[in-house]
Amino acid sequence: MISRREFVMTGAAYAGAQTLSPALAQTSPLIRKAIPSSGEMIPVIGLGTARRYEDVKGEADMPPLRETLKAFKASGLTVIDSSPSYGTAEAVVGEILEEQKSRPGLFLATKVSIMGREAGINQIEQSFKKLRTDKIDLLAVHNLRDIDVHLKTLRDMKQQGRIRYIGATTSFDNQYADFEAMMRRETLDFIQVDYALDNRNAGERILPLAKDRGMAVMVNLPFGRGRLFSAVQGKPLPAWAAEFDCKSWAQFFLKFIVSHPAITCTMPGMARPDYVTDNAGAAQGRLPDAAARLKMEQFIDTL
Repeated sequence: MISRREFVMTGAAYAGAQTLSPALAQTSPLIRKAIPSSGEMIPVIGLGTARRYEDVKGEADMPPLRETLKAFKASGLTVIDSSPSYGTAEAVVGEILEEQKSRPGLFLATKVSIMGREAGINQIEQSFKKLRTDKIDLLAVHNLRDIDVHLKTLRDMKQQGRIRYIGATTSFDNQYADFEAMMRRETLDFIQVDYALDNRNAGERILPLAKDRGMAVMVNLPFGRGRLFSAVQGKPLPAWAAEFDCKSWAQFFLKFIVSHPAITCTMPGMARPDYVTDNAGAAQGRLPDAAARLKMEQFIDTL
């Protein structure tokens, strides 16, 4: 398995990323989709903070993350997703946003991921402190953990105006049946689920149900846990990718996701400014239509 960092260093993806200048990322219109419960429009590409932000040991680890978040804000992208279970991620994001005075206009999402009502409330309060904000845009119950208890807390906090949207997440196929049952009985603003060009199981029932229930969909693991970059290593983009303004493999994978009619946004990890530039390109130009999406599926399935 190859990571995106290793893939970029081969030059195969980096060359594609360089065709997108920072100026283009800032000036070309970003594709946005509506949150069904409110109509608020958000960019289809956000930033996930697992891994690169979760094990920051000191100042030496901070400069690339500062530059990444600076580039992220400058690009016009807004949604940042984190979790208390991501180690140092919330605290790192909060520190950088306060330092750069860039919190206004961003959409901060995090999770509650602990058993018990009081423990959940305490964890949420810590998230407010670590993110250095008095309002969290989206708070979701992580992987269905004690969901009935925590949804009551989240609804109370939403009524108080401390959080704007509530949701629930999963990233495991073996939770799909329980997740689907939860979606049918609960009224949520968002769900978050794993979905990628090589991991399309959520498309069978979860995504159509979210559309039917009026729930925004945030996607995690958009690069298929790293398998996608490994599959295309050393391979050129197919010429027909230009038909939907795709200039790199990362954009190929991301445009497949955000072109799904039920999906609102996806959260690729970004810990370098050039990743921001590349990924922002997936929120620009044309998206693949149904025929192109099928072609993309067939292409990746042969690798």
